[in-house]
Amino acid sequence: MKNDSIVAPPHPDVRSPWSPLRQPVFRALWIATIVSNLGTWMQNVGASWLMTALSPSPLIIAMVQAATSLPMFLLALPAGALADIADRRRLLLATQLWMFSAAAALSAVTYAGAMTPVLLLSLTFMMGVGAAMNGPAWQAIVGDLIGPRELGAAVSLNSAAFNLARAVGPALGGILLARTGAGTVFLLNALSFMGVLFVLYRWKSKGRESVLPAERFVGAIRAGLRYARHAPPVHAVLIRTAAFILFGSAIWALLPLVVKTEMGRGPSAYGVLVGCLGAGALIGAALIPRLKGRTSVDILVVGASAVFAAVLIGAGLIRNYAVMIALMLLGGAAWIVVHSILNVAARMAVPAWVQARSLAFYLLVFQGGTAVGSLAWGGLAGVLGVDTTMVAAGVGMILSLAAAFYFPLRNVESLDLKTSAYWPEPDFVPESTGDIGPAFVTVEYRVDPLNAEEFLRRMGDLERIRRRDGALQWGLFVDATDPWRYLEEFLVESWLEHLRQHERITASDHEVQERVRSLHTGQDPPRVTHYLSAGLPEKSIRRERRK
Repeated sequence: MKNDSIVAPPHPDVRSPWSPLRQPVFRALWIATIVSNLGTWMQNVGASWLMTALSPSPLIIAMVQAATSLPMFLLALPAGALADIADRRRLLLATQLWMFSAAAALSAVTYAGAMTPVLLLSLTFMMGVGAAMNGPAWQAIVGDLIGPRELGAAVSLNSAAFNLARAVGPALGGILLARTGAGTVFLLNALSFMGVLFVLYRWKSKGRESVLPAERFVGAIRAGLRYARHAPPVHAVLIRTAAFILFGSAIWALLPLVVKTEMGRGPSAYGVLVGCLGAGALIGAALIPRLKGRTSVDILVVGASAVFAAVLIGAGLIRNYAVMIALMLLGGAAWIVVHSILNVAARMAVPAWVQARSLAFYLLVFQGGTAVGSLAWGGLAGVLGVDTTMVAAGVGMILSLAAAFYFPLRNVESLDLKTSAYWPEPDFVPESTGDIGPAFVTVEYRVDPLNAEEFLRRMGDLERIRRRDGALQWGLFVDATDPWRYLEEFLVESWLEHLRQHERITASDHEVQERVRSLHTGQDPPRVTHYLSAGLPEKSIRRERRK
């Protein structure tokens, strides 16, 4: 499937971590995914090594990794919006066919002896486009295949499949590359898509249900951007991800040069070292549940990042092949610990309605950071040399650990994102069933002036929720003649979008609103008033209701 899956702690009700494999569709897709990911890792090795034969430039060689990752930076958010509003099965079929075509073209051009650096980068970029459009939907589809009781076990199995392929694929790709050439490696990758395509074609997915129409594509993108902008837990995840990947990407960009130019070894040795990164990831994934039971996720991420920084420095200074194998095993374990915790946090930070878009933001930062980092480290290696650049990346990662003090992940774990029924449906329906708008909402509070400072602080938290869930503008005003009377007002793009605000309230949001309303001193609840644009055919509709 060309994307790592989320590692999540098993649900306490699941008797066995293998129980999701009892589901026929999940089992078939899981097996097909292992084969597909084997092909992906074989191709990654083949493309990087082929470029060393086509160009001696460190920057050009590093651009292979950038061409793979850059599309995620460009397309992650549109892909996430599509995955939240479109039929995920059809989207996955289309993206898998796209990647099959790009892999087949890579093989054909290589067999014909017509490959050039520009053509290799272009076709690799096409593969990256398919992976970018595939990623958020694939990350989110697990919940469509498996019930909530088995979700944790299912995503853990997917992660195990990915890391198994990462452990075996690079070494297998290196052996095939040395014996048969890059064309065969690319051909096998193309064939590896067939199993996934067959399973997706046979799968009869169920449509997602909602009492409201699906969001439109552009509106869904805007909603995702708005949510990310006003959600501090999402900020923490994305900043911590960027702090790690910008420096960690050096290992993927420069390892081919370390093996070929610094160690004087061939593609088999390179494939083994990349395979050791995958094997180390399997070990790290197995240790994650035990490690989480002993310490906080923040300490785990900091510790694993420090270990990976040491691996980067070691890769720049050590040339003993056996020691490099040990370093790559250690680096793979540290990598998967950081990646898994951040990936889970990206899902836990948001409610279900925006989950694919949140995962798209995570993939955007992760893959975009890999692309930018790869280009930066490749260019720097051309000036400073490979050894010095690897050491610089390790030192930079150590310095980036300061982000943990300012953007902790522990706040993400405390969120309760179950949908809350706190907001009842409005007691009127406009005559038009269209997406009329804009909609303007006011909420009137009575607050003791002695509690004004505390009220304003709590309203700041409520403002983020209003803006995050759909408010284009928000304001809070106090009556100049009555210091007890406060008026909150916010503008929403349309009446339909305001109804979506009702659906988006979570249990954690409910707690914030209850803290605000606990300072309201009126005998009746705060008075809520809805307004619609006076220029619509319905003319001016104004209703009041009490919550």
